[in-house]
Amino acid sequence: MTAIVKQILGLLIGVQSLTAMSHVPDVPPQQPNIIFIFADDWGYADLGIHGSTFCQTPRLDQMAKEGTDFQNFTVNHPVCSPSRTAVMTGQFPARNSVHQHFASTAHHVRAGMPDWLDPQAPMLPRMLQAAGYATAHFGKWHLSNDHIADAPMPTSYGYDEYGAFNLPNLAPEQMPTAESCPRAADFIRRHQDQPFFINLWIHETHTPHYPLQQYLDQFEDLDEQQQVYAAIVAEGDAGVGLILDTLKELGLDEQTLVIFSSDNGPEWTGMKKHSDDTSTGPGLGSYYSVGEKGTLKGQKRSLYAGGIRVPFIARWPSVIPAERVNRDSVLTAVDLLPTFMELAGQALPADYQPDGVSMVAALKGQPFERSKPIFWEWAPAQAHAEVWPHLGIREGQWKLLINEQLGKAELYNIENDWAETTDLSAQYPEVVDQLTQQTQAWKATLPTEPPVSCLSASRSTGK
Repeated sequence: MTAIVKQILGLLIGVQSLTAMSHVPDVPPQQPNIIFIFADDWGYADLGIHGSTFCQTPRLDQMAKEGTDFQNFTVNHPVCSPSRTAVMTGQFPARNSVHQHFASTAHHVRAGMPDWLDPQAPMLPRMLQAAGYATAHFGKWHLSNDHIADAPMPTSYGYDEYGAFNLPNLAPEQMPTAESCPRAADFIRRHQDQPFFINLWIHETHTPHYPLQQYLDQFEDLDEQQQVYAAIVAEGDAGVGLILDTLKELGLDEQTLVIFSSDNGPEWTGMKKHSDDTSTGPGLGSYYSVGEKGTLKGQKRSLYAGGIRVPFIARWPSVIPAERVNRDSVLTAVDLLPTFMELAGQALPADYQPDGVSMVAALKGQPFERSKPIFWEWAPAQAHAEVWPHLGIREGQWKLLINEQLGKAELYNIENDWAETTDLSAQYPEVVDQLTQQTQAWKATLPTEPPVSCLSASRSTGK
């Protein structure tokens, strides 16, 4: 065989090899572990990096340094249960008739809501479970309430394992609040060889407060209220640190997305020094709820920024850019489900109606432009200066807050006025009219009655 023939044969073999390689299916990327840490009533400024005047959060500050601090993230309701419903379903909570927090059946009847979140609704943990994830929930539940005996347990929603409080009152265990992070760390150790998803819904900074002496001692120079609150924040911060340390010890850092956020803004400071909860036990009351929202207006129960703009720190070494502050990407809680499903390499179910959009591009530091409006719904007419808005919409640069019963509307250009200081409704009546019509059209799509399958047998007693 001549040298020229050998060369030609070699080229042909090379071409065949390249052709064969082009038909080899792409190897799917490894599914990342996902840990979503959801604090309770943790204010936007209850972080050192956000300018807290008395709290110290060294582990969360370090987490932000190792990841990205997203400062334009909002939750989809200013109180607990509906906010958490948005995370679980990827839908605005009113779409599932969850309008306020879960409590007694009498409260639910007044609010026109079910006695528990429908387990047949689209459900993030169930979708990830089907994608091969080990799924767990640790911490607060509150997708029913311990007033309700016959509500489903977390396993009905797609969890392989749980440890929780605010469970239905026939639950075999209401887990002590302090066990949330240690239980999550244990789950990580036991499932380090497969992809896992953990909803870690910590108790801090909700009442009752249970400050530990070691943290009270750390802040003994503060006044009584700040000392207690700083101690609570420090315990939550240490819990986040435990999770991050466990991942590092096991070599899972670069395989794991960790997000820290809060279900709504800080609680209003009250007069009660002591409080009791049938699920978590007696502790200190709202007198010690002195959380901070920085320059933001509004707190818990308000559709102003202070009630719904919350911390959102995302860390995933080698994927999420480090030492970044992102105030441009408009993100919200219903985006989490499509985001996590994309990261898991899974398409959304064909019959699923998402209200959110995937934020994967934003997480990776790439350009992200929101393609859907954000809607909010809160309780009916209240005259309170910061709690009066009943409905809200964010579309592009604009945020409109309205209460038609009160005949009141306010309009803000969030791109230029992040803290909502200047009402522009009188200057842009056409924008007010357009966004009002959009909000009314959205409201018309919502169910008017809760699903019958989610009504407790105890409703007949009116309790």
